[in-house]
Amino acid sequence: MAGKELHLEAGERTVRISSADRVIFPATAKTAEISKGEIAEYYLSVGDGIMRALRERPTTLERWPKGVNEGIVVSTRERGGGDAFYQKRVPKGAPDYLETATIQFPSGRSADEICPTEPAVVAWCAHMGTITFHPWPVRRADVDHPDELRIDLDPQPGTDFSNAVAIAAEARTLLKELGYVGYPKTSGGRGIHIYVRFEPKWTFTDMRHAAIAFGRELERRRPGEVTTKWWKEERGEKIFIDYNQNARDRTIASAYSIRPRPGAPVSTPVEWDELPEITPDLFTVATVPARFAERGDLHAKIDDVHHDLTPLLEMYERDEQGDMPYPPDYPKMPGEPKRVQPSRDTDRKDESDDEA
Repeated sequence: MAGKELHLEAGERTVRISSADRVIFPATAKTAEISKGEIAEYYLSVGDGIMRALRERPTTLERWPKGVNEGIVVSTRERGGGDAFYQKRVPKGAPDYLETATIQFPSGRSADEICPTEPAVVAWCAHMGTITFHPWPVRRADVDHPDELRIDLDPQPGTDFSNAVAIAAEARTLLKELGYVGYPKTSGGRGIHIYVRFEPKWTFTDMRHAAIAFGRELERRRPGEVTTKWWKEERGEKIFIDYNQNARDRTIASAYSIRPRPGAPVSTPVEWDELPEITPDLFTVATVPARFAERGDLHAKIDDVHHDLTPLLEMYERDEQGDMPYPPDYPKMPGEPKRVQPSRDTDRKDESDDEA
């Protein structure tokens, strides 16, 4: 039997949502079930916000066409064939109004990715089972020069959202000292993301070095609470500043994106002063539309100012600690230290034996 079909008004277009009654998020003890049609309606209800986050940006789609259910296998770079997957290339059957941007991966390969230009594109992606949008920090006019620093405060085991809030306050102080305006949002999980707009004149390597410098300064200011250590075995119970989120082909769930977790949480823009008063489970597909209608997009001014990256790059050079490891799927990068887990580093073990 064919599922329910919806026709939704999205700007100047009407978008068909097939099987709109298909359950994507099962009910929980606190939340009702959420259908594919409701996800499309949600994205249109925050249309100005999601478009501000995605417009003109190459975007990877995180698709869960069978729903967020127990037993769903997610495809990874190492293992394909899952029921949920990340779509980097334009899906077959895309409408003619969908536009693209060509991006290049660290491997040297390239792909044409979806580049949202209007709300109908977002609604169509929801029709295709997209739950989360992962935009690149570039615009399609110049895909090699990021315009956005993404500061990812990632709680490690033994820490939680409240710890991330404390470090976010320190990050806010540091941004102010640098003359930067940062825009925070919940991650949709336990973490916090902070976005800062920059002139698109520096490379991905520069932006990543800026993130390293920012993270190291937070480490100095909050010793024992913050880490930039790439290897999990070295991080401890701290907030990890994931500098590699600023490497080429690394993306973060956009503002207003739904996350594939029970209850359909949403990565939601927040005000700095409300961070200590909230918990991330307050923001879901069911609650964010009313918040958006009442308060608008709290990132509405994010494009008003584009900053100069030079102060952070100078901080990186003064630090003299050099570069840090890239993710494991990257080719060996210029200036990168040895990429090996410390507990498996035989050279380090030999040096320790000599010292003993």
